[in-house]
Amino acid sequence: MKNRVKLGRIKKDLTQAQLAKRVGATRQTIGLIEKGDYNPSLQLCIAIAKELGQTLDELFWEVS
Repeated sequence: MKNRVKLGRIKKDLTQAQLAKRVGATRQTIGLIEKGDYNPSLQLCIAIAKELGQTLDELFWEVS
């Protein structure tokens, strides 16, 4: 699953560990989401989007 979580996180100057703590996930989970190797729940997607100040579409919508 391609996404722009890493870009959003970097724009907010957050580490994977900081973002993980804020959304109630592990750093490993954030890393896997950024690599596209983990499909997060809708609840986690919403928490990440809120924390990064972006919409679900901006972070997770696949653009070919």
